[in-house]
Amino acid sequence: MTPVVAVLGELHKELPRAEVRFWCDRHFVNEAHRIITAHDKTIRVQQVVAGKFRRYHHLSKIQHITTPAILFPNIIDAFLVTVGVAQSFVRMLLWRPDVVFAKGGYVCLPVGMAAWLLRIPVVIHDSDAHPGLTNRLLAPFAKRIATGMPLENYGYPASKSVYIGTPINPAFRPLNDMRRREIKQELGFDPKRPLVVFTGGGQGARTINKAVAMHLQALLPHTNVLLLSGSAQYDELRSLTPQNDPRFLLKDFITSGLPDILGAADVVVSRAGATALLELAAVARPTIIVPNKRLIWQVKHAQAFIDAEAVLSLDEDMFEKPGDTSLVDAIIEVLNDAKLAAKLRNNLHKHARPNAAKDMANIIIEIAKRRK
Repeated sequence: MTPVVAVLGELHKELPRAEVRFWCDRHFVNEAHRIITAHDKTIRVQQVVAGKFRRYHHLSKIQHITTPAILFPNIIDAFLVTVGVAQSFVRMLLWRPDVVFAKGGYVCLPVGMAAWLLRIPVVIHDSDAHPGLTNRLLAPFAKRIATGMPLENYGYPASKSVYIGTPINPAFRPLNDMRRREIKQELGFDPKRPLVVFTGGGQGARTINKAVAMHLQALLPHTNVLLLSGSAQYDELRSLTPQNDPRFLLKDFITSGLPDILGAADVVVSRAGATALLELAAVARPTIIVPNKRLIWQVKHAQAFIDAEAVLSLDEDMFEKPGDTSLVDAIIEVLNDAKLAAKLRNNLHKHARPNAAKDMANIIIEIAKRRK
């Protein structure tokens, strides 16, 4: 959703009177409403019936068919996709949008199929280095495909594909030392102490949350800590972490101010999602990533940034081993080694694509105007 908000901001600059609607799956509608309406209260956020196809790389095709816990939910969700196509078809028949922008995810499949049936042009943006099933299915029908990583990571037709990077909010930018100290103070921290920010994205990351709770007392003598936990584990973490220690702050979700929070950090610990990595590249902060091994695109993103010596990477499986201190050791190493921190910061910033949101908006406008 955050790349979409960045694109919406650029669209509004060029077409301030354009009518925009944001459609999402029911599981994300509350979060979407918070994010989208914080950006623009005039944008309607609506649910679309959708389903996802469960695939697990460690299982064979036969196992997918013979495992009831996989087979039956897939059958149900295939029915939901059909319902979603019909629902989207009727909505767009009445509304008649000029273009559909599909940012990825299974909710885009029924919407994109309905748009194709109505001959409404579809524009895709694929952030992930490993194309998802929905984008692969919609690609033949798309008028234009923009990518977050270089085109060699994809199998999309070169004639209609373009590498632009992942759209991010222009507020993600490097901050000077004075502004970083001001933000630390605004958050309630001692501005003279370093700050480590842990984030697992909008939904949070259970592995990172658990590791922070486990190692917090080892970290606090060295640094202030801000944990963005996501809502699912927030209450549990409140009971496991100190709430009156001025060196620690727990937040479930940030609707505004995230660019400043990340920009003020001396170290950021994050998952390896495409949007998160590009936001961190834009703010140019030393970063430690903890890729989710079950998500192949995060593994590919991580490797690209590791090869560029732009991040340090930790194996989340190590966190489960008794006595493991890899997380604490990596953070302290970056905090104490100015040359290492500078190398990570500079190499990561080379990946920033500050014009991605504007480029994406221009592509959408171009395709929409062709239809008129």
